[in-house]
Formats: sequence, structure tokens, C-alpha cells
Amino acid sequence: MAKTDPYAALRIKEFNIFLLLRLFLVFGWSMQFIVIEWQVYSLTKDPWSLALIGACEFIPAFFMAPFSGHIVDQKEKRNLLALCIAAFSLISLGLFLLTTNMVITSWSTNRILYSIYALVFFGGFMRSFFGPIIFSLIALIVPKKIYPNAATWSTSTWKTAAVLGALFGGFFISWMGVPSTLCVVFVLVVIAFFLTFLIKKKPILNKKIGESVKESLKAGVLFVFHNKAILGALTLDMIAVLFGGTVAILVIFAQDILEVGSQGLGILNASISLGSIITMFVTTYIPISKNTGKKLLVSIFIFGLSMIGFGLSSVFWVSVLMLFISGAADGISMIIRQTILQLKTPDDMRGRVSSVNSMFVGSSNELGAVESGVAAKLMGPVAAVVFGGTMTLITVIAIGIKNPILRDLDLTADMGENQTTE
Repeated sequence: MAKTDPYAALRIKEFNIFLLLRLFLVFGWSMQFIVIEWQVYSLTKDPWSLALIGACEFIPAFFMAPFSGHIVDQKEKRNLLALCIAAFSLISLGLFLLTTNMVITSWSTNRILYSIYALVFFGGFMRSFFGPIIFSLIALIVPKKIYPNAATWSTSTWKTAAVLGALFGGFFISWMGVPSTLCVVFVLVVIAFFLTFLIKKKPILNKKIGESVKESLKAGVLFVFHNKAILGALTLDMIAVLFGGTVAILVIFAQDILEVGSQGLGILNASISLGSIITMFVTTYIPISKNTGKKLLVSIFIFGLSMIGFGLSSVFWVSVLMLFISGAADGISMIIRQTILQLKTPDDMRGRVSSVNSMFVGSSNELGAVESGVAAKLMGPVAAVVFGGTMTLITVIAIGIKNPILRDLDLTADMGENQTTE
């Protein structure tokens, strides 16, 4: 069934609840990111302030990731997810209060900025838990034989929510203002919290409950570094995200280069995710398991080229097209990476492996924001984007030559084995 049915995972009721929960959560998260970047840059007009936002998320997310993976493998996943969403709702509430007229008129700009940075830092701490929890929970909801299909739908839902969040985030700033938009975010997160309890508690599959943190972390790291397919995919994606991402400085292009305002910012952000969504839905019908490694390398190479094209463009529709292409290419790489992780990771190590993935890829989003902000400050936004795209191309060529295991990776056999073992 999993080989021919593109809706296999959607036939499981709990998985649909999980997707709905993730839709609300990521939709709010994506809107919040857009609004906070807009608010901070509007207050400072300094690219360095955008780099600080990335740093405040990166530092706790990166250094907490190994420990969060250990905790996730030791704890029940449903209740842990509910706890994290509850904490995230407090962050959303705090950001909403910081943008109200009462605070804006009575607090200094620096005090507001420092408070925003503090909440973003706390959000980075909480984000270190979300990846391992969600990765582990999917494997407890769906049968192993449809992991690839579930990974595709889960990632597609995440990207759909990112599209809508980015799009509505920009438009809501124009229509409702910053405070009302952040209030909507808070409501969405609260809805996600209550949806969590429609999912049943799940068993803890880790047989080494009470294992020391040191031994637990060592086992997770060694597994990733000994699996060349996982390590190669994570390394490639990390470098691409680190140097090729432009999301953190899109606000500069929207305000100062393309001059399209908050609505244009929403369209620019949404075009990235829209490209990913279309690609992901196509892959539910046309699997990408054959010649997986080559497809991964080609997709990230196209991503790098599109970033260079975006950086050089001064025409709005061309910029939107370049970002759309980058999103489509990125969508393929994400599906491949998630499928590799789901198929190659043992059940009792999912939290730790996902946390290593977060350190490689998830935290590189925040570190990439720092790199983009600093590069934009030093060399200007256009040169920063072109430099990042060029570094991505160089990395793809180097890894393609130096890592034959990744280059020749084919997941057809792995998926077939999982079909017969159920």
C-alpha cells in the first residue's frame, strides 16, 4: 500500500490530528518570525539587529540540542510536546505585550529590544525540543512501512504553514498592525496546545531509561558520525542553509532595494515555501528514492544558483521567481534528508539523532541569520546573497567529489526492506 498510495499516512486519524496541530503551530511561528524581524528592523534600521535575532535563537538551540535529544528519548512524547507548546505560548504572549502602545510609549527602544532578544533566546531554548519530539512522535503514530509517506506529508504541512504564515504575516502587519498580528499568533499556539491532547500517550521505546547523559549523548553522536549517508546529507544541507539562506535579510530587500513594503515581504517569504510545497506534493506521487544522492546534490546546486539570481535581481517578479525556484529545490533536499533519517534511525535513538540533525541543520538557520546579517553589514545585502550562493555551489561540487557514498546513495532497497519487515 505504501508503495502506491500517496495518502497512506493520511488514513491514520492521529496522524491527521498531528498534522493539524503542526499546521497551527508553524503558521503562528512563521508569522511571529516575520513580525518580529519587521518590528526590530523598523526600530533600528540596522542589519546587525537582525543578526542578533539569529544569534539569540542559535546559541540556546545549538548548545541545548544534545541534552534535549537525551530528554526526549527518556520521556513520554505527547505530554512533553504539550509542555513545550505551553512554554512557547508564553513567549508569544510576551512578544505581543512588548508591541502594545502602553509599552512602546513608556519603555525606551533599547529596553524593548533587549526584552525581545530575551524572549527570542528563550524561544531558541524551547525549539531545541520541538525537532526531536516531532521526529520521534511521527514514528510512534504511523507504521514503519509508511515512514517516507508520513515524512513527506509532515514536511509538506510544515511548509504549507510556513507559506501561509509568511504571507499573512506580511499582510497582517499592513492590515492589523504588529500587536494584533502577534495576538493572532498567541491564539494559534493555544489552539495547537489543546489539539495535543487528542493524541494518545505513547510508549517509551528506549530500553536504557536512566542512562547517564554522557553515555546517551556519546551513543547518539557516534551513530550519526558512523552512518555516512546521514552524515553526508546533514553536512551538505547545513552548509547550504548556513551560506545560502536569505530569509533573515529579506526585510532589507523589501524595504530598501525592491521597495515593496510589508506586503512584498510577505510575498517574498511565501514564494520560497510555495516552491517547496509544490515539490513536496509532487513527490507523494513521484517518489525520489532512486538515485537519491545525485538528486540531493543537483537540488542543492540549483538552490545555490537561484540565490545568486535573487541577489543580482532588482525586479520584484524576477526576485519572486528566483525564491520560488530556491524553495522548490530546497523542498527536494528536505524530503530526501527526512526520509534518510526516518529509515536509518533506530526507534530508541530518534530523539538523539534528531537533536544532532537540529545542531547541523536546524541551528544553522539561526547561525545563517547571523552570517547573513553580518555579511550584509560588511559587504552590503546584494554581495552577501551572491557570496552565500557561490559558497553553496562550491560546497556541492566538493562534497559530490569527496563523498561517493552520498553521491551514489539509493534508498530504493531501504524502502523495500521496510515494506517486507512489517
